[in-house]
Order: sequence, then structure tokens, then C-alpha cells
Amino acid sequence: QVQLVESGGGLVQPGGSLRVSCAASGFTFSSYAMNWYRQAPGNERELVARISWRGDTTWYADSVKGRFTISRDNLKNLAYLQMNSLSTDDTAVYYCQTVLPVGGASRAFWGQGTQVTVSS
Repeated sequence: QVQLVESGGGLVQPGGSLRVSCAASGFTFSSYAMNWYRQAPGNERELVARISWRGDTTWYADSVKGRFTISRDNLKNLAYLQMNSLSTDDTAVYYCQTVLPVGGASRAFWGQGTQVTVSS
């Protein structure tokens, strides 16, 4: 079955950096785009970054552009989100997500999330 497992979250000071990872299994990872979302308390889940299946096209939300970098390793079935110059506004649970064809329709699959807390 499809599994997405995030790791690497934690507590970091403002201005610091953190890299979260997403280990994928149960599908052909190298054939599908990967997304990172985040959800802060009281807020809706928002798309933060996206990377194409080949890794040659990326997209970022304006709020993280220039600070976050999404990448992937198709040999290891891993997706990453490198986060620099973190601020308290970046505090959230970070989720990796992909959309796969299931039974003729598209279905979104989510990891369990990893908490990132930016605080002094």
C-alpha cells in the first residue's frame, strides 16, 4: 500500500534551518510529482512547494519563495524540503502528499505529518 512517512521536524530558533524528509513506498515514486503542505493551528492546510516527477520543475508559495527548496531522490524514493531563514510564521505541521490514479480517478495520499516549531 501507499505510504508516505515524514521525518526531520523539530524545534528551531528564528533564522535557523531545518530539512524535513518524506520516505515514499508502495508506488512508482519516480513517476509522480510530490508536494509539501503545511497546516498551522487554526489555519487551513496550504500548499508550500511542489516538484515534478523528474525533479526539473518546482513551484513555491510566495510565503516561502527564496527560503525553501524542494528536492527529490528518485533512487532512494525520498522527497525533501530544505527550510532556511525560518520565522515563527513557519510553525506548522508539514505534510508530504502525492496524487495517484486509483480506479480511474485521482486520489491524494498524505503522510502523517511532522511538526516544525520555530521559537526562541
